[in-house]
Amino acid sequence: MLMPKPRFSHLDEKGAARMVDVSAKPVQSRRAVAEAVLRCAPATIRLLRKQALPKGDALSVARIAGIQAAKRTAELIPLCHTLPLQFVGVDFIVKADRVVIKTEARTNSQTGVEMEALTAASIAALALYDMLKSVDKKMKIERVRLLSKTKK
Repeated sequence: MLMPKPRFSHLDEKGAARMVDVSAKPVQSRRAVAEAVLRCAPATIRLLRKQALPKGDALSVARIAGIQAAKRTAELIPLCHTLPLQFVGVDFIVKADRVVIKTEARTNSQTGVEMEALTAASIAALALYDMLKSVDKKMKIERVRLLSKTKK
């Protein structure tokens, strides 16, 4: 019995990379939630909470970076569709030894918005790392992941 040849969504019949055609799909309300974790020293967290960092308001800068990144996802991820984003949110849960970055992206479109949520989480983590690196050389970005995605 011959196995059917696998069909990859991002490859054409000749094996060349291509964008997926979603033109026949219905427009739906879509939402995705992602997170990233930045582990850092408790002393760094104390400075962050006091807004006493040399570079200024780290969380505001990271929030704007995440939102901007989500809006530019199609420029960063090859073959990713450009989506009309209705909302991008970036929130932080500051714990004793880490900052949990939670992002949400929403669109009304023919394809999912998870790449935008993941990009927002990743870039917000990188921006926060950049804002804190002068006081903490051992930080680690961990667990960038999609938490949920829905469509209606």
